[in-house]
Amino acid sequence: MGGGHGEGTTYKGFTVHQPKRWHTLTGKGMCAMMWFWVLYRAKQDGPVVLGWRHPWEGHGDHSHGDH
Repeated sequence: MGGGHGEGTTYKGFTVHQPKRWHTLTGKGMCAMMWFWVLYRAKQDGPVVLGWRHPWEGHGDHSHGDH
C-alpha cells in the first residue's frame, strides 16, 4: 500500500512511522500554549465558573458616588 518510507512499527498490517522532529516540537509548543491559555482563563474566570461569585460582581468599584 504505502510503500517503504522509512522504519516504523507495524501492528495488524498498519505501519505507524516515527514523526519528524518539527512535528514533535510543534505539537509540544501548541500543547504548552493551550495549557497556558487554560490556566490563564481559570485564573480570570475560575470563581465565576465554580459559582463563588456572579459575573456582574467584581472588576473593581464602578460607582459614581465619591470621586
